[in-house]
Amino acid sequence: MNHNSTFPIKQNELDMLRDEASGYLKSIQWEQSNRAKNKDKDAKDASILLYLSRANNGSNVEVTSVSKTILALKKRLLPDSIAIPVYLNQTLYAVQEGLTLGIWIKDNYYDASGLSSLHERKSALDSQGKREFESKMQTATAFQLFAISYKILHDLKPHASDDLSVMKQKFAGIPEVSLLSPLKGIACTLFYFDKYLGHPDIVKSDKDVIDFTMVYFEALIDEIQLRKSSLEYTETIVDRTYKLENSDFAVSGWENAFSGTAKSIEFNKIQFEQIVGNKDAKHFARRLTERMLSYDFEAKKNPFQELGGFMPVFMGYGIPGTGKSMLIAAIATRLKEHADHLGIPFLFHPMPDTLISTFQGGSAEKMVEWMKPMQDPTKLIFAPIDDAENNLQERTTQGVSAGVKEVIGVFLRYTEGAYAVNYGNSSIGLFTNLPEMLDKAVISRVQGRFKIDGARTEHDFLDQDYIWWKKFEKTMPDFVNMQNPSNYQFLKDQGLAKSMGEILSSVEKPSEERVLEAYDRAEKNHRSNEHLFFAILYKEIQKIFPFFSSRDVRNIQSAISLRLTDFDLEQDWFENPETYFKKDYQTKFNMLQELMKSNMKGLNFSEVRRQEVVRYLDNVATIADTDFKRKVDARVNQMNIDLEARKTFDNE
Repeated sequence: MNHNSTFPIKQNELDMLRDEASGYLKSIQWEQSNRAKNKDKDAKDASILLYLSRANNGSNVEVTSVSKTILALKKRLLPDSIAIPVYLNQTLYAVQEGLTLGIWIKDNYYDASGLSSLHERKSALDSQGKREFESKMQTATAFQLFAISYKILHDLKPHASDDLSVMKQKFAGIPEVSLLSPLKGIACTLFYFDKYLGHPDIVKSDKDVIDFTMVYFEALIDEIQLRKSSLEYTETIVDRTYKLENSDFAVSGWENAFSGTAKSIEFNKIQFEQIVGNKDAKHFARRLTERMLSYDFEAKKNPFQELGGFMPVFMGYGIPGTGKSMLIAAIATRLKEHADHLGIPFLFHPMPDTLISTFQGGSAEKMVEWMKPMQDPTKLIFAPIDDAENNLQERTTQGVSAGVKEVIGVFLRYTEGAYAVNYGNSSIGLFTNLPEMLDKAVISRVQGRFKIDGARTEHDFLDQDYIWWKKFEKTMPDFVNMQNPSNYQFLKDQGLAKSMGEILSSVEKPSEERVLEAYDRAEKNHRSNEHLFFAILYKEIQKIFPFFSSRDVRNIQSAISLRLTDFDLEQDWFENPETYFKKDYQTKFNMLQELMKSNMKGLNFSEVRRQEVVRYLDNVATIADTDFKRKVDARVNQMNIDLEARKTFDNE
């Protein structure tokens, strides 16, 4: 965006507007629209939105005073304090300064856009003139509200908490934003700001006042960004920068330097070697980290995307207690260590547990909030969703909340379709014990999947115990008086596999009965190195599992493509980043292509295809069967209990 010119905002001009600004804080009038009042009548009584929309004594016009509310907060939060409460004062001052600057910006737009002269001739305007007048009023109002919010955020950011997620969870959005006129815009904004401040659940401490103000005015900027495409006569906004005298603050069109700045969440550091078993999962996780690190910040794309080896959405599933949370931490640890070494910004961005909201629209808003940072091309982002079945549960199941449906809607929109932007720098991982409970449309977005099955062999169990008892060795060397295995060195099996082929070489035939039958039927007339074999197999599978579709075939194809890029990056590249990581996009792409070619020479296409098909179909069957099995087991269990009870009863 080229800003042709910079205009100074002079302090002495602001001084003349400050009285007007503090007047608005002392008292404004606002008449709520019926839409805002009826926003959420069916929600729970305690809902904040409902509280915001309660009509006052029959009349809709209400006078509110932000400065009075802040005084009342001081009495409530700091009853014994004689000193001026710092946070409350900072907030009040920041809002006043924001208003002052916004009024200046609005006046400036009036003159620059010709709105002032339209205003003078208002009574004599023809219909076209009236249209232009109204249109410019809306733009003036929007720009004023944007500038007010932007200045408030700028002034309060240094004093606010780093993590505003708790406050964002409480915040229920702004019921209405008025762009009819600058005065109405300010009145409407301050009215709801004041209402929120007065709600007992929002502000529990004086620090909360600053945090809430940040969240509120961030939301107002978002609202205006949503509407700015429908505004006209914005050329005198986007072609200039307004810089505040003696300050680093500037308004440059609609640019917002604070948007989408999510903070990385803390996590426990875990190395892959500390995780027992889970060969498949560890291998996948290692490949994922290498691929993400190949992202090119200049070109804003990832060479692995072009090669077909990148997974924006993947899934790890397995029975409880097999190390899902450890795996999430291990992926984050590995990414963070490499990113720090390469000087790359990294964001660990797990989905919060409190995403599903009780009132309508709230969950969708929070989900958008969570998905938004994934579109930031300036950092690597790992976004795990632990216990994914809670928030992404099959929508057709009885009793699924509206919140879950909203979250899934947003998830689908952002992972495929018009909103889906994937630069190859972020990956969402679904982790679940109950993949059969996940929504079918969500599962179909998953491009890579792996089992998290924990310890599986004698060596795995030996190692799991070893990790536990070697802690005693440190404190009391001779305490563990037991013999070590003669032909196994502890943790030897817990290293990373060289390739997926090494893990899958034992995959002969499907392990699921029905899949095996279909496989045998397809094998009757055709061998697995014939194309027709797979076509017949898919048709047979469809007879058993009617939901098996072209989308599944595409997922199998991408799994096979992943195998073509299943090679190690050279160890030397990590030690000397300039040999690969610091190179430009095209060079990286060419280097990877060479690696891919030499890797493909060692692969047998029909065998890789067979392994991946078997693996995928087993997976489909497991997921479909588990649900049914769970119901059957519960019924059998109940019958056994009844039987035992009857025996006991007869014997007495």
